[in-house]
Amino acid sequence: MLLVVGAAVLGLVAGTCVGYLVQADREPTPLPSLSQATVAQAGGEGPEPLSAAQDRKVRTDGDLRKLLLRKPTGARPVAWLEGTNGWLDIAGYAETFTRPGDRFFRLVNDHFRRAAVVGWELDRFRTVEIRLVQFRQDDRLSAAYSSSEDQTWAESRPGTDSWAVPGTGDGMAYVHTEPLRKPGYLPQYSAEAHARRGDVAMQIWVYDSKPITKKTIMDLAERQMERL
Repeated sequence: MLLVVGAAVLGLVAGTCVGYLVQADREPTPLPSLSQATVAQAGGEGPEPLSAAQDRKVRTDGDLRKLLLRKPTGARPVAWLEGTNGWLDIAGYAETFTRPGDRFFRLVNDHFRRAAVVGWELDRFRTVEIRLVQFRQDDRLSAAYSSSEDQTWAESRPGTDSWAVPGTGDGMAYVHTEPLRKPGYLPQYSAEAHARRGDVAMQIWVYDSKPITKKTIMDLAERQMERL
């Protein structure tokens, strides 16, 4: 038995040696060259940058206030926007919430960039306010989150009708049919719209002492989104 095993081992060794000898007698197989031909760089000037009409990012990285709807002829600017020059910084924007301190830190985490705002009074009782809130969106879709949160709050109000804003994907418009009532004051009806495009969240509010129609809020929302 030991003789058989020893013979088998010697056979394997001999076979391996023959294999090495065969390889040693063969001509070496040439390998492809690692060097590559130099590719000539194209000459001439690069393409012209896209215009604002062709690239939405060009528009939103410029003066965001220019994308806001214009105040209608005869309307008066709202008093609380005096001195803002159409801008709200992070502190000013946080102050528009019921808990400014908490909101400020939320905005820091959401990479708030800036907010452009316009508002007007059409008559003694009707007020319109529009905001374009822009985020840096380095690692999160903050504009989408902001718009979704606004929609959730709008939908939580009792007596609320809602409609999708055409051409916005998930944008929504709301009419609150139940007014806010305070002793000694006229009832306050309201409507709002929330949508987003890229890194910009749109917010619109309308207030009046009488009911606000679907047409009113939808017209504002559609015209504002067309400018983004």
